[in-house]
Amino acid sequence: MKELLIRLLSGSLYVLLLILALFNEQALIILFFIFGLICMGEFKKLIQLKSSVPYFIFIILYAVFGYWQLALNTYFGLDEITQILMVITIFVQLFLIKDLFSEKTIPLFSSKRFILTTFYLSSAFVFLILIANYYENYNPNILLGAFILVWVNDSFAYLVGKNFGKQKLFAKISPKKTVEGFLGGLFFSCIASYFIATFTETLNFTNWLILSIIISVFGTIGDLIESKFKRQANVKDSGVIMPGHGGLLDRLDSIIFASPFIYLFLRILQYVS
Repeated sequence: MKELLIRLLSGSLYVLLLILALFNEQALIILFFIFGLICMGEFKKLIQLKSSVPYFIFIILYAVFGYWQLALNTYFGLDEITQILMVITIFVQLFLIKDLFSEKTIPLFSSKRFILTTFYLSSAFVFLILIANYYENYNPNILLGAFILVWVNDSFAYLVGKNFGKQKLFAKISPKKTVEGFLGGLFFSCIASYFIATFTETLNFTNWLILSIIISVFGTIGDLIESKFKRQANVKDSGVIMPGHGGLLDRLDSIIFASPFIYLFLRILQYVS
Protein backbone atom coordinates (compact mmCIF):
# COMPACT_ATOMS: atom_id res chain seq x y z
CA MET A 1 0.00 0.00 0.00
CA LYS A 2 2.80 2.41 0.91
CA GLU A 3 4.63 1.64 -2.35
CA LEU A 4 1.44 2.24 -4.35
CA LEU A 5 0.92 5.58 -2.60
CA ILE A 6 4.50 6.66 -3.32
CA ARG A 7 4.11 5.64 -6.95
CA LEU A 8 0.84 7.58 -7.22
CA LEU A 9 2.28 10.72 -5.65
CA SER A 10 5.46 10.81 -7.75
CA GLY A 11 3.49 10.09 -10.93
CA SER A 12 0.94 12.81 -10.11
CA LEU A 13 3.72 15.32 -9.43
CA TYR A 14 5.28 14.55 -12.82
CA VAL A 15 1.96 14.96 -14.66
CA LEU A 16 1.08 18.15 -12.76
CA LEU A 17 4.49 19.69 -13.45
CA LEU A 18 4.18 18.90 -17.15
CA ILE A 19 0.63 20.24 -17.49
CA LEU A 20 1.45 23.47 -15.63
CA ALA A 21 4.52 24.05 -17.83
CA LEU A 22 2.42 23.64 -20.97
CA PHE A 23 0.63 26.93 -20.24
CA ASN A 24 3.80 28.94 -20.85
CA GLU A 25 6.25 28.40 -23.72
CA GLN A 26 9.34 29.46 -21.78
CA ALA A 27 8.37 27.26 -18.83
CA LEU A 28 7.97 24.28 -21.16
CA ILE A 29 11.30 24.95 -22.88
CA ILE A 30 13.05 25.12 -19.49
CA LEU A 31 11.26 22.01 -18.17
CA PHE A 32 12.14 19.91 -21.23
CA PHE A 33 15.71 21.20 -21.04
CA ILE A 34 15.95 19.88 -17.46
CA PHE A 35 14.17 16.66 -18.44
CA GLY A 36 16.57 16.24 -21.36
CA LEU A 37 19.65 16.60 -19.17
CA ILE A 38 18.29 14.09 -16.65
CA CYS A 39 17.37 11.59 -19.37
CA MET A 40 20.80 12.08 -20.96
CA GLY A 41 22.48 11.18 -17.68
CA GLU A 42 20.33 8.07 -17.30
CA PHE A 43 20.83 6.99 -20.91
CA LYS A 44 24.61 7.49 -20.76
CA LYS A 45 24.71 5.07 -17.82
CA LEU A 46 22.65 2.52 -19.75
CA ILE A 47 25.01 2.58 -22.74
CA GLN A 48 28.11 3.01 -20.55
CA LEU A 49 29.23 6.28 -22.09
CA LYS A 50 31.38 8.40 -19.78
CA SER A 51 32.03 11.33 -22.12
CA SER A 52 30.40 14.71 -21.40
CA VAL A 53 30.20 15.58 -25.12
CA PRO A 54 26.53 14.43 -25.44
CA TYR A 55 25.52 17.08 -22.89
CA PHE A 56 27.12 19.82 -24.99
CA ILE A 57 25.52 18.48 -28.19
CA PHE A 58 22.13 18.44 -26.48
CA ILE A 59 22.54 22.02 -25.21
CA ILE A 60 23.55 23.27 -28.67
CA LEU A 61 20.74 21.46 -30.49
CA TYR A 62 18.16 22.49 -27.95
CA ALA A 63 19.28 26.12 -27.93
CA VAL A 64 19.26 26.34 -31.72
CA PHE A 65 15.79 24.92 -32.20
CA GLY A 66 14.28 26.28 -29.00
CA TYR A 67 15.42 29.87 -29.48
CA TRP A 68 16.03 30.26 -33.24
CA GLN A 69 12.91 32.34 -33.77
CA LEU A 70 13.32 34.31 -30.54
CA ALA A 71 16.99 35.12 -31.16
CA LEU A 72 16.76 35.91 -34.87
CA ASN A 73 13.13 37.07 -34.94
CA THR A 74 12.57 34.94 -38.05
CA TYR A 75 11.79 31.38 -39.08
CA PHE A 76 14.10 31.69 -42.11
CA GLY A 77 16.39 28.65 -42.33
CA LEU A 78 14.68 26.86 -39.45
CA ASP A 79 12.49 24.77 -41.73
CA GLU A 80 15.43 23.42 -43.74
CA ILE A 81 17.56 22.36 -40.77
CA THR A 82 14.47 20.90 -39.06
CA GLN A 83 13.81 18.67 -42.08
CA ILE A 84 17.44 17.51 -42.10
CA LEU A 85 17.27 16.68 -38.39
CA MET A 86 13.97 14.86 -38.87
CA VAL A 87 15.30 12.68 -41.70
CA ILE A 88 18.47 11.72 -39.81
CA THR A 89 16.55 11.05 -36.58
CA ILE A 90 13.99 8.79 -38.24
CA PHE A 91 16.77 7.01 -40.13
CA VAL A 92 18.59 6.28 -36.83
CA GLN A 93 15.37 5.14 -35.19
CA LEU A 94 14.60 2.76 -38.04
CA PHE A 95 17.99 1.17 -37.44
CA LEU A 96 17.09 0.84 -33.75
CA ILE A 97 13.89 -0.96 -34.75
CA LYS A 98 15.97 -3.25 -36.94
CA ASP A 99 18.32 -3.94 -34.02
CA LEU A 100 15.35 -4.62 -31.74
CA PHE A 101 13.99 -7.38 -33.94
CA SER A 102 17.13 -8.79 -35.55
CA GLU A 103 19.92 -8.52 -32.96
CA LYS A 104 20.33 -10.29 -29.63
CA THR A 105 21.90 -7.10 -28.29
CA ILE A 106 21.90 -3.58 -29.72
CA PRO A 107 25.45 -2.91 -31.04
CA LEU A 108 27.05 -0.12 -29.00
CA PHE A 109 30.38 0.63 -30.65
CA SER A 110 31.86 4.02 -29.77
CA SER A 111 30.50 6.11 -32.65
CA LYS A 112 27.03 4.59 -32.31
CA ARG A 113 26.85 5.71 -28.69
CA PHE A 114 27.29 9.33 -29.79
CA ILE A 115 24.84 8.88 -32.67
CA LEU A 116 22.22 7.54 -30.25
CA THR A 117 22.66 10.30 -27.67
CA THR A 118 22.30 12.86 -30.46
CA PHE A 119 19.60 11.46 -32.77
CA TYR A 120 17.71 9.13 -30.44
CA LEU A 121 17.60 11.31 -27.34
CA SER A 122 18.63 14.95 -27.93
CA SER A 123 16.61 15.39 -31.12
CA ALA A 124 13.51 13.91 -29.43
CA PHE A 125 13.28 16.87 -27.05
CA VAL A 126 13.75 19.22 -29.99
CA PHE A 127 10.74 17.65 -31.72
CA LEU A 128 8.63 17.91 -28.58
CA ILE A 129 9.17 21.69 -28.64
CA LEU A 130 8.54 21.82 -32.40
CA ILE A 131 5.25 19.92 -31.97
CA ALA A 132 4.10 22.61 -29.52
CA ASN A 133 4.95 25.22 -32.18
CA TYR A 134 3.21 23.37 -34.99
CA TYR A 135 1.34 26.49 -36.14
CA GLU A 136 4.48 28.66 -35.83
CA ASN A 137 2.73 30.08 -32.79
CA TYR A 138 2.88 28.41 -29.43
CA ASN A 139 -0.10 26.09 -29.00
CA PRO A 140 0.44 23.28 -26.50
CA ASN A 141 -2.81 21.42 -27.19
CA ILE A 142 -1.35 19.02 -29.77
CA LEU A 143 1.56 18.18 -27.47
CA LEU A 144 -0.80 17.75 -24.52
CA GLY A 145 -3.00 15.49 -26.65
CA ALA A 146 0.04 13.40 -27.59
CA PHE A 147 0.98 12.95 -23.93
CA ILE A 148 -2.59 12.02 -23.04
CA LEU A 149 -2.56 9.36 -25.77
CA VAL A 150 0.71 7.98 -24.38
CA TRP A 151 -0.76 7.83 -20.87
CA VAL A 152 -3.99 6.21 -22.10
CA ASN A 153 -2.07 3.68 -24.18
CA ASP A 154 0.29 2.75 -21.32
CA SER A 155 -2.48 2.54 -18.71
CA PHE A 156 -4.85 0.37 -20.71
CA ALA A 157 -2.06 -1.78 -22.14
CA TYR A 158 -1.15 -2.57 -18.52
CA LEU A 159 -4.74 -3.14 -17.37
CA VAL A 160 -5.82 -5.24 -20.34
CA GLY A 161 -2.55 -7.16 -20.37
CA LYS A 162 -2.72 -7.90 -16.65
CA ASN A 163 -6.30 -9.16 -16.77
CA PHE A 164 -6.56 -10.74 -20.21
CA GLY A 165 -3.04 -11.06 -21.57
CA LYS A 166 -1.88 -14.52 -22.66
CA GLN A 167 0.24 -14.12 -25.77
CA LYS A 168 3.62 -12.51 -25.07
CA LEU A 169 4.45 -9.53 -27.26
CA PHE A 170 8.25 -9.66 -26.89
CA ALA A 171 9.04 -12.16 -24.15
CA LYS A 172 12.84 -11.91 -24.37
CA ILE A 173 12.84 -8.16 -23.80
CA SER A 174 9.72 -7.40 -21.76
CA PRO A 175 8.04 -10.55 -20.39
CA LYS A 176 5.05 -8.65 -18.96
CA LYS A 177 3.97 -7.09 -22.26
CA THR A 178 1.32 -9.03 -24.16
CA VAL A 179 -0.34 -8.81 -27.56
CA GLU A 180 -3.71 -8.38 -25.85
CA GLY A 181 -2.30 -5.51 -23.78
CA PHE A 182 -0.89 -3.80 -26.86
CA LEU A 183 -4.22 -4.11 -28.70
CA GLY A 184 -6.09 -2.88 -25.62
CA GLY A 185 -3.86 0.18 -25.36
CA LEU A 186 -4.30 0.87 -29.07
CA PHE A 187 -8.09 0.47 -28.88
CA PHE A 188 -8.55 2.85 -25.97
CA SER A 189 -6.11 5.35 -27.48
CA CYS A 190 -8.29 5.42 -30.59
CA ILE A 191 -11.33 6.11 -28.38
CA ALA A 192 -9.44 8.84 -26.52
CA SER A 193 -8.54 10.48 -29.83
CA TYR A 194 -12.22 11.32 -30.37
CA PHE A 195 -12.43 13.25 -27.11
CA ILE A 196 -9.10 14.98 -27.73
CA ALA A 197 -10.29 16.09 -31.19
CA THR A 198 -13.56 17.34 -29.69
CA PHE A 199 -12.16 19.30 -26.75
CA THR A 200 -8.83 20.64 -28.05
CA GLU A 201 -10.17 21.99 -31.37
CA THR A 202 -6.80 21.45 -33.03
CA LEU A 203 -6.96 18.63 -35.57
CA ASN A 204 -10.03 16.78 -36.79
CA PHE A 205 -10.95 13.33 -35.50
CA THR A 206 -9.43 11.47 -38.46
CA ASN A 207 -6.05 13.10 -37.89
CA TRP A 208 -6.14 12.45 -34.15
CA LEU A 209 -7.12 8.84 -34.86
CA ILE A 210 -4.04 8.43 -37.08
CA LEU A 211 -1.91 10.09 -34.38
CA SER A 212 -3.27 7.67 -31.78
CA ILE A 213 -2.12 4.74 -33.94
CA ILE A 214 1.31 6.33 -34.53
CA ILE A 215 1.75 6.97 -30.81
CA SER A 216 0.58 3.52 -29.74
CA VAL A 217 2.77 1.68 -32.24
CA PHE A 218 5.95 3.75 -32.03
CA GLY A 219 5.48 4.45 -28.32
CA THR A 220 5.36 0.70 -27.64
CA ILE A 221 8.44 0.15 -29.82
CA GLY A 222 10.23 2.92 -27.93
CA ASP A 223 9.35 1.25 -24.63
CA LEU A 224 10.70 -2.08 -25.92
CA ILE A 225 13.92 -0.48 -27.18
CA GLU A 226 14.55 1.17 -23.81
CA SER A 227 13.80 -2.18 -22.12
CA LYS A 228 16.43 -3.79 -24.34
CA PHE A 229 18.98 -1.14 -23.35
CA LYS A 230 18.16 -1.81 -19.68
CA ARG A 231 18.43 -5.56 -20.15
CA GLN A 232 21.85 -5.12 -21.77
CA ALA A 233 22.91 -2.92 -18.87
CA ASN A 234 21.46 -5.48 -16.45
CA VAL A 235 19.32 -2.93 -14.58
CA LYS A 236 15.60 -2.81 -13.81
CA ASP A 237 15.14 0.97 -14.13
CA SER A 238 17.00 3.74 -15.93
CA GLY A 239 17.28 5.71 -12.68
CA VAL A 240 15.74 6.45 -9.29
CA ILE A 241 14.53 10.04 -9.65
CA MET A 242 10.84 9.02 -9.61
CA PRO A 243 10.08 6.82 -6.58
CA GLY A 244 7.94 3.86 -7.60
CA HIS A 245 8.50 4.53 -11.30
CA GLY A 246 12.27 4.41 -11.72
CA GLY A 247 14.00 6.95 -13.91
CA LEU A 248 12.63 9.82 -15.94
CA LEU A 249 13.65 8.00 -19.11
CA ASP A 250 11.34 5.16 -18.05
CA ARG A 251 8.43 7.62 -18.10
CA LEU A 252 9.39 9.39 -21.32
CA ASP A 253 10.70 6.52 -23.46
CA SER A 254 7.44 6.20 -25.44
CA ILE A 255 7.02 9.88 -26.34
CA ILE A 256 10.77 10.22 -26.98
CA PHE A 257 10.67 7.56 -29.67
CA ALA A 258 7.31 8.64 -31.10
CA SER A 259 8.02 12.40 -31.25
CA PRO A 260 9.79 12.55 -34.67
CA PHE A 261 7.06 10.40 -36.23
CA ILE A 262 4.39 12.66 -34.73
CA TYR A 263 6.19 15.67 -36.16
CA LEU A 264 6.54 13.98 -39.56
CA PHE A 265 2.80 13.36 -39.67
CA LEU A 266 2.11 17.00 -38.78
CA ARG A 267 4.45 18.11 -41.57
CA ILE A 268 2.63 15.89 -44.06
CA LEU A 269 -0.66 17.47 -42.96
CA GLN A 270 0.75 20.91 -43.72
CA TYR A 271 1.61 19.87 -47.28
CA VAL A 272 -1.70 18.19 -48.08
CA SER A 273 -3.98 20.73 -46.43
